[in-house]
This record gives sequence, C-alpha cells and structure tokens, in this order.
Amino acid sequence: AADRLIEELGQLPLVPRVVHPRDLDRQLGADTVHQGLLLEARPLAQPRLDQIERKGLVVLLDQVTDPHNVGAILRSCAAFAATALVTTARHSPEASGVLFKAASGAYEHVPFVRVTNLARAMEELKSYAFRILGLDGGADTSLAEASLAPPLAIVLGAEGKGLRQLTRQSCDLLVKLDLPGPIKSLNVSIACAIALHALSR
Repeated sequence: AADRLIEELGQLPLVPRVVHPRDLDRQLGADTVHQGLLLEARPLAQPRLDQIERKGLVVLLDQVTDPHNVGAILRSCAAFAATALVTTARHSPEASGVLFKAASGAYEHVPFVRVTNLARAMEELKSYAFRILGLDGGADTSLAEASLAPPLAIVLGAEGKGLRQLTRQSCDLLVKLDLPGPIKSLNVSIACAIALHALSR
C-alpha cells in the first residue's frame, strides 16, 4: 500500500516520507483513524458572516457540541448545497479529526462560520433579507405547511435542550418536522438532513 501511495503522490508537488504507523499514532493520537496517511496543510480560512453569499439556505446550530453530529450536519449541508454552516465559538466542537471524518470532505465545500453571539448573527442575517426558521418539535406549524422562499436560515438546537429561549425569540417562525410514527424526536443531524431536503425542493 505504501508503494502505491508513493507512486500516486509522486504525481503531486509533494515529497512523501515513509514512517512507521506507530509514528503516526504518536503524532495524531492512538484513537485517530488515519488509514496510514498524514498530510500537513495550512488551515482553511474561516469566513465571517458578512462574507457569505446572501442567498440560498444557511444552517445555524445552537450549542450543538457533538463533533460527530456537526460533521454529519456539514456533510448534509454540502449534499443540499447550503450557503453556510454557522456555529458559536463557544459550546461547539473544535475543528478536529473527528469532525472532519464525520464531514467526509464537506468542510472543504461549505463555508463554516463561527460567531460570538448566535442571536446577533440571526439579526445580521435578517438584515441581509434572510427569514429565520427555528426547528422545534413543539411548534404549531409543520415545515411542510410553511410558505417559504429563499433566502432562508434554519436554526437547530442541541438534543435534549433544543433551542434556547433567546434563540427561539429571535426566529421569524418556529417549525416542526412531520413525524407520523410513535417517536417524535430525532438525532439533530438526521433532523437537519430531513429539513434540508424539504427546503431544497
């Protein structure tokens, strides 16, 4: 496998260095899934909210802290061509290997914006003509019933806690997913994918 990789990397402007897998474990941490390859690169630039395109669909996360969920949400954002993913600088996961692995390459395709204050970010999006939806299982209006046109932003809360009070108050409309079965709550990344699919039609 190493010989094949060296051959493939030889076509790129890189100088590969072959090391023992233990060296990678030492550098990355024993729990990191690296598949025997490490590439050092400069971090991707993280845009500010005022730098994103003012169209389409923006996803905001209200204190969603699990990197697997955030990575999966980022992947759904890429699949449904979301304009950006917005999280708070605090109470959200670091841009780590776990998040990147769950995102499966989506981090390179979706602007990932970190803001200090989510309610202020929502107000800023409103000033760019975005309508803000809050996904809430207790809402009176279902997402399917709502009359919506882009630009839109949808806010999802952490599992268990849901949307915080100030976040709810900052939304233009609270909507819920139609769940006809006996289970009325979903993992936040699954709920996001369903909402993005509904909003992209």
